[in-house]
Amino acid sequence: MFSSIAPSYDTLNRLLSFGVDRRWRRQAARAALRGGAERVLDVATGTGDLAMTLAELAPQAEVVGVDFAEPMLDRARAKARAHGAHIHFEVGDGTRLRFPDDSFDAVTIGYGLRNFDDIDAGLREFLRVLRPGGRLVVLEFPPPPGGLFGALYRFYFTRVLPAVGGLVSGRGSAYRYLPASVMAFPSPQALADLMRAVGFVDVGYHLQTMGVSAIHRGEKAA
Repeated sequence: MFSSIAPSYDTLNRLLSFGVDRRWRRQAARAALRGGAERVLDVATGTGDLAMTLAELAPQAEVVGVDFAEPMLDRARAKARAHGAHIHFEVGDGTRLRFPDDSFDAVTIGYGLRNFDDIDAGLREFLRVLRPGGRLVVLEFPPPPGGLFGALYRFYFTRVLPAVGGLVSGRGSAYRYLPASVMAFPSPQALADLMRAVGFVDVGYHLQTMGVSAIHRGEKAA
């Protein structure tokens, strides 16, 4: 599914989020790099937007991007070359990373965790490859908030977004999957509890744009 929508993925991200997704990713990248990082892994990197933001904010760091959809990575590599960003992109499964224990100062994942068959397995892998004191940052869409804004957002998310996404990409099923996967994802507090349960410490989160997006962070015990 992700391979099939790779050609229109970036265009639709900008269009469907009204361009706010760039700000969300920049906030996540800053959270991951706080305190410094020499080696950063971006899991489910897709077309590389978050990896490129990390490389822009920390040009001295080694940034690695992993994704299981090769057509997405082809786009990521082309974008990195065009911007002169030195990022290594490779095919990989976020629940079975090839890297040794204690390999990275920071691990990020932007809008990819909800696509994992086993969220716990992914979180455990992120913890394993982090160095002691390293930081995980998860950028994700939580289920829509309550209230009037939540009702309006839910209508946009379940009715307008799939229609526009399907029209532009020609893959309506992919953009029906998006709201369904978000609705099924744990609440922000539940995700924080999952992170603690697998061993992360100093776990916290904050909501972006009235709860449309959320940044979770946690650390590997030093």
